[in-house]
Amino acid sequence: MDGLKSKVSIVTGGATLIGAAVVRAFQREGAKVVIADVNEPGGQAVAKELGKDVLFVKTDLADDAQIATCVERAVSTFGGVDFLVNLACVYIDDALNSTRKDWLDSYNVNVVGGVMMLKAVRSHMIKRGGGAVVNFGSISAKVAQTGRWLYPVTKAAILQLTRNEAMDLAGDKIRVNSVSPGWTWCRLMDDLTHGDKAKTNRVGGPFHLLGRVGEPEEVAQAVLFLCSSHASFITGTDLAVDGGYSAMGPEMAAPAIPKLME
Repeated sequence: MDGLKSKVSIVTGGATLIGAAVVRAFQREGAKVVIADVNEPGGQAVAKELGKDVLFVKTDLADDAQIATCVERAVSTFGGVDFLVNLACVYIDDALNSTRKDWLDSYNVNVVGGVMMLKAVRSHMIKRGGGAVVNFGSISAKVAQTGRWLYPVTKAAILQLTRNEAMDLAGDKIRVNSVSPGWTWCRLMDDLTHGDKAKTNRVGGPFHLLGRVGEPEEVAQAVLFLCSSHASFITGTDLAVDGGYSAMGPEMAAPAIPKLME
């Protein structure tokens, strides 16, 4: 994609499946990438696999000092920052049983951590003539899901935050958008199914018009598009990368009326 070669991106949560796919996609396009993640073994492995243009910096998004260090390392190693992908999140969620600490920890990483990272890179993006930010929303931000409160609510907050950031940073020539993936093969699904992607498709496929869950690489391509010059007139919007999940509605894809005649 145009406008990515030799640019510098920070990808939070870049150590595992979806994040690692985003890192690899940037690297293939000739960009330099900083992986900001608490998962040191995973982050180091991705960086080692991809070589000198990818740097891992262990970063806890709940710690402003670590965020500052990550950005400083990005600038000192690669010369600046052009793109920020806020992908990292925590899945703390026990619905009504969640504690106040659970709520605050969830917001602290999922929402506030991304804001603090943006705050830390803003001046560096301005020095480069602008930049692009991609926040990670979710289909969970737009519908109610049984037994889940914290994750969907923080993701809904991110969609509003994206609009606010886009408005206030437009004058800096910084575009801010979000992606909202549908069910996508990720660490959580891998863990829950013990690596059974076929089972994941059997369970999740019927919720998507395309009849399957997404691949990390498909989400990565949407992220790259929003950072590229092809998206130069796009800001403040959310791109659903969900295989038709959000278009389907409660009746799903099977004809409902004929069931009345059975």
